[in-house]
Amino acid sequence: MSQDTDEFVRVADLEPLQADGRTLVNKDGQAIALFYHEGEVRAVDNRCPHMGFPLTEGSVDDGILTCHWHHARFELSCGDTFDPWADDLPTYPVDIRDGEVFVIPRHRRDQPPAEHWRDRLQTGLQENLRLVLAKSAIGLTDAGVPYPDAFTDGLEFGTRYRAAGWSSGLTIHTALANIAPQLTADDRRRALYVGLDRVAGDASDQPPKFDQPELRTEEVDADRLKSWFRETIEVRDADGAERCLRTAIANLDQDAIAEILCTAATDHIYLNTGHTFDFINKAMEALDIAGWEHAETVLPSLVPGLAEADRGEERSQWRQPIDLASLLFDTYEELPDHVAAGEDQTWSEPDQFLETVLGDDPHDIVDALVAAVRDGATPAELAQVVTYAAAVRIARFGTANEFGDWDTVHHTYTYANAVHQAARRTDAWELYRGVFDAALNVYLDRFLNMPPAPIPDGDPDADPDDRLAALEDAFDEEGHVDAAGRAAADYLAAGGDPDRLVETLGHGLLREDAGFHTIQNVEVAVRQRDLATEPDRARVFFIAAARYLAAHTPTRREAEQTFTIADRLHRGERIHEAGDTGETDVAPGDD
Repeated sequence: MSQDTDEFVRVADLEPLQADGRTLVNKDGQAIALFYHEGEVRAVDNRCPHMGFPLTEGSVDDGILTCHWHHARFELSCGDTFDPWADDLPTYPVDIRDGEVFVIPRHRRDQPPAEHWRDRLQTGLQENLRLVLAKSAIGLTDAGVPYPDAFTDGLEFGTRYRAAGWSSGLTIHTALANIAPQLTADDRRRALYVGLDRVAGDASDQPPKFDQPELRTEEVDADRLKSWFRETIEVRDADGAERCLRTAIANLDQDAIAEILCTAATDHIYLNTGHTFDFINKAMEALDIAGWEHAETVLPSLVPGLAEADRGEERSQWRQPIDLASLLFDTYEELPDHVAAGEDQTWSEPDQFLETVLGDDPHDIVDALVAAVRDGATPAELAQVVTYAAAVRIARFGTANEFGDWDTVHHTYTYANAVHQAARRTDAWELYRGVFDAALNVYLDRFLNMPPAPIPDGDPDADPDDRLAALEDAFDEEGHVDAAGRAAADYLAAGGDPDRLVETLGHGLLREDAGFHTIQNVEVAVRQRDLATEPDRARVFFIAAARYLAAHTPTRREAEQTFTIADRLHRGERIHEAGDTGETDVAPGDD
């Protein structure tokens, strides 16, 4: 016997256990189910690891213990489950002495909690089990595992097990990780859970990715690799592009790799309505969190999206009634000369510059941007202004438009933000092309501000707590778009703490079954608010986010229900007992 005999404590008499086949005992705060089966006494945790149902109310047959709530099955001697959605059942060492049953009232589990929950996380990701992912996010947090470590597990899984490459799930996972430090502790657990859940959903039923090897040459320089990568993307050769990118990852620094990716993504106009560039930016932000040592796994997942992307110049709105594509391509031919003219100059945003960007003449917009480049404006400076202009389009979005048009203004917004964030990472001149693309998208979206919703100034005499509560109420009622915008404006005008507003927006987002775009929208607002140099512009990002979130709420909140179940189980609550709500049942297939 490996255990110290002094650790065993008496829990029951053997004879009545043999007669009844089972009994429940409590020792040192542990509810222990004893079973007499096939001449052996077995001791297990009485709480089913799936949803806490008492296993003494289950059945034992042929060495298998079955829970009667969701029919999870466990091998009785070791506790291992036959059903991945259920988790293994903790067992206790047993000793029989003179007709009495002794146990050590301490779980016999080989792994410490952090290792156990990381293993369960992998199961949840592989099987796309929502409840397992929620339990893992809570368990990992409680075990002290840093958010970036759990985030990285999801990142690695999502890039390895989805042949189609980077998509919305990993973008959501990264967006939520970006804003997680500004959320409450409880909502950080929600953010981790939601991100992991979307990664698992994206990879579900998808084939894994098989890697192309890097080129073996050691004599190729950055410019040639950049040229090769652009050419392979141009002809939609995903395999060749992956080999070029892997070679770059093995031989170049982060800035050079970012330049290669961003240049290829701006060789054509507004790829996949902006998603392609946004995915590139998010992949680089994911590596900021996880560490660039994961680049060889993460970045190649971008290649399918780049090679297969729809190109804006192939769409009618970029050709008719004004040939915007030709206007841009002609401008791009001259961009190097404009950039050279602006060297060693410092740009300040001129009066009426924003009004021009928001105007209705694309030639004036392009001319203003060219003048700014020649005056020394950096890609980051221009992208920041254009991102703000895109936020204005959302803040002024007229609800008389079709609901789907929210996505139109949103795509411009997230694309402009991605260009801005990338421009803060690398100073590649080609990023000016992304700025011009985004600016002409702001132009194309102008009709969605007809009639324009007013941007409220806010009431400085309002009660901040009251207005924050009004914002939360707006998310509970369908169609309270303008009310949400007013509540956010009033809160800020009355001196409310912007950090509390971020927490409120974050909680309002995470309790919903928020769509990809809604999560993106709130994340952009939070990040742009941190970068805004003018308080008045910062508040418009908040108003835009409040309106967009209100337009897309409330939802059924199914994910929140699952999170609540996982949280209650983690606290040891008995969710199966009378007096609890009848809305907690999660079938195994929905886990």
